[in-house]
Amino acid sequence: MTPRLMGLPTQLARFAARPIHQASPLAFLLPQSQQTRTNSILASLSDTPGAYNKRIRRGRGPASGKGKTSGRGHKGQGQHGKVPAGFNGGQTKDIIVHGERGGVNIFSVDMAVVNLDRIQYWIDQGRIDPNRPITMKELYDSKCTSRPIDGLKILGDGSEALKQPIHVVASRASASAIAAIEAAGGSVTTRYYTPSSIRRILDGQTHSFLSAAWDRASGSENLHRLAKVQTTAKWSTVIDMHAKKYRLPDPTKRRDIEYYRDPAHRGYLAHLLKPDEGPSLFFKSPEERKSAAGVKKEKVLPENRLW
Repeated sequence: MTPRLMGLPTQLARFAARPIHQASPLAFLLPQSQQTRTNSILASLSDTPGAYNKRIRRGRGPASGKGKTSGRGHKGQGQHGKVPAGFNGGQTKDIIVHGERGGVNIFSVDMAVVNLDRIQYWIDQGRIDPNRPITMKELYDSKCTSRPIDGLKILGDGSEALKQPIHVVASRASASAIAAIEAAGGSVTTRYYTPSSIRRILDGQTHSFLSAAWDRASGSENLHRLAKVQTTAKWSTVIDMHAKKYRLPDPTKRRDIEYYRDPAHRGYLAHLLKPDEGPSLFFKSPEERKSAAGVKKEKVLPENRLW
């Protein structure tokens, strides 16, 4: 039998015949293999143990410690009674402290909105006449906007598409829409509407913008010219000439009056403001505030008194 040591030189020669690869000094410039991670981690995601409390399963037998009477004891109000919804152990209810979540805002308004690019598209199709005042009735009859509930607001999206001057009467208008319409040579006038008056306007029973508080200065000359309103005649006569079955109401609340007195909103009551006067009904000039405060009189002492 051949000794095992005699085969050792042959094995050493086999290893010596293998090529020896040395690391290149520029090996760090070569792209490195990135570590990959499989999607199996998505199947094992969970919260940390301290992120939630363990649920107590009541009424599942005595071994759970919360079986039989479920921790409520025997008989009486403790076992059979319940507490009202939102009860916090006697302290003030959350619904009183924080109010109802998602309550109805009684001051919110449901405005139908329309952008300038849509108005221009309707004009290009011949569905709206730019040589007539554009009111909510024209926009609704041409299906340019949905049926207004509390009013109509003009927005300025697509203002670069406006090609010709237009004269708009609406409930509200954004600052960008006002700037774009006036830059094209048109005019914007905002006026007060109520839901009932809007229904009558759409039914043709009320004028679109003329009312008792509307004046010659409420709208532009081009608006009156396109609406065929004779501004040279007596104004009460003009209102009677264009009157329909119902008159258009004017605002009575302070918030509405102040909104349509603001020239920045192009309100139809802005002509009521005096020079340098604000839209607030409680506005007073510095001179008026000073006169209302009065002048403090100096105390005059007799000559024979020292104090």
